[in-house]
Amino acid sequence: MSINKLTWGVKASFRSYVEAVGGSFTLADGATSTEDGSFVFMAVPAGDLNIAPDGSATGAMRFQGSVSFEAHGGMLKSTLAELGIESGPDGLVLTVLEYPQNKDRCAIAQLGPVEVGTDGVITLRSEITFDGMYQIADNYPQGTELDPLLLD
Repeated sequence: MSINKLTWGVKASFRSYVEAVGGSFTLADGATSTEDGSFVFMAVPAGDLNIAPDGSATGAMRFQGSVSFEAHGGMLKSTLAELGIESGPDGLVLTVLEYPQNKDRCAIAQLGPVEVGTDGVITLRSEITFDGMYQIADNYPQGTELDPLLLD
């Protein structure tokens, strides 16, 4: 299956909180949003991520774009840039370019199990990782369920 885009809302309650306190989110570098508030990131060509119908996976893939959240006069600031999905010994993880250093990648969510729909859309459950706690405003403990991630 060819993957063209990743759709992910991060966490609906986090988005609602940012808006409720007068904060905002900014999309850049080609990222867009859906009617339900999720964010869409288009695939970067040349990824070799392969997810089989049984949920097994190999390879990695990157997605272009970024989303930045800001609230409380900048006291809450989180940028998720250059999302990627990587398969490894612990299964699939969602990675981002580390912020604010922007030098290394870090895994912000553990992904799985994998569900492949009859329409070919892949749905992945996501849970925040230890590193993800610090990338997403340090509000959620490790293992907190995030929004599902869709690949199509």
